[in-house]
Amino acid sequence: MTASTHRRRCLALAIAALASAAFAAPALAAGPSAAASIAASRPEDMSLGRAKAPVTVIEYASASCPHCARFNNDVFPEFRKKYIDTGKVRYVFREFLTEPVQVAAAGFLLARCAGPGKYFQVLDDYFHGQAKAYETGDIKSLILSAGAHAGLDEAKVTACLSDQAAAEALNARVERYAREDGVDSTPTFVVNGKKLPPLDHEVTLKDLDDAIQPLLGAKGR
Repeated sequence: MTASTHRRRCLALAIAALASAAFAAPALAAGPSAAASIAASRPEDMSLGRAKAPVTVIEYASASCPHCARFNNDVFPEFRKKYIDTGKVRYVFREFLTEPVQVAAAGFLLARCAGPGKYFQVLDDYFHGQAKAYETGDIKSLILSAGAHAGLDEAKVTACLSDQAAAEALNARVERYAREDGVDSTPTFVVNGKKLPPLDHEVTLKDLDDAIQPLLGAKGR
């Protein structure tokens, strides 16, 4: 067996282990008190933007969710330019697991493993490659490509996906978001503690504008 073949086999085993791990896609309905108790900041949060921005936008998303990928690919760049880069919004990303959970888990474990400085880069690569991976069924290439762009070779990627402590921590976060924050679908957005109401369409920049602009006041627009 060549070294390359061995590495591929190890990666395949790591992905298989994720598939059989005790990951779950929680489905808890949000109670009326859940939205009011959502914390604007948690130690495990990954965020972008000014810490003291007047508005905090929290997105609960899954790395395996096509709706989340479309938001990331089509809406987020303009949202970031308009609000995050101008200091008006602190953006917080919170990980959630939806089917196929092993795909979502792999993306998040990889992003965390790459470190805070490359976390969002890995997720962006993952979301941009998601549709092709689903079309071809080649999830391994998606994982390896996102890892390589972040400077992680195949051995390191395999180690990231095999990190049991990181997997348990991810599962604990997801369970807490479902239980305490009442998250039951992705993407879910919270603006200054208030959940965006259910929509009959994909989230647009205008939907976020409508929630954010009244909080900024005339000077912040």
